[in-house]
Amino acid sequence: MAVGTALSAADEMSKMGISAEVINLRSLRPLDEQAIFNSVKKTHHLITVEGAWPSCGLGAEICARIMESDTFHYLDAPAFRVTGADVPMPYAKKLEQACIPEPHNVIKTVKLMLNVK
Repeated sequence: MAVGTALSAADEMSKMGISAEVINLRSLRPLDEQAIFNSVKKTHHLITVEGAWPSCGLGAEICARIMESDTFHYLDAPAFRVTGADVPMPYAKKLEQACIPEPHNVIKTVKLMLNVK
């Protein structure tokens, strides 16, 4: 779900002249730290996208690992997380869609990070 959202956002941003690198983490354990570290060193930015809640999620873990490593010094801006809303997941489809990240949420976060209007 999150990879599709990130890829859709990256496609839309390419039309705005913004290039994004999307990493599909196929496993969480072991976590491919090196791919993440290499991407941050290359792009100097980090945004994580996940459908889970903001607290205690994979994005928080990735941000922590970046901050605890030498890779932190490559960042040109704070790391950002695009997550699901911090509410219990509703059963109604329309409400559920309002709680999970959409491409426009990712694009808004990228623009905020890059200070683009």
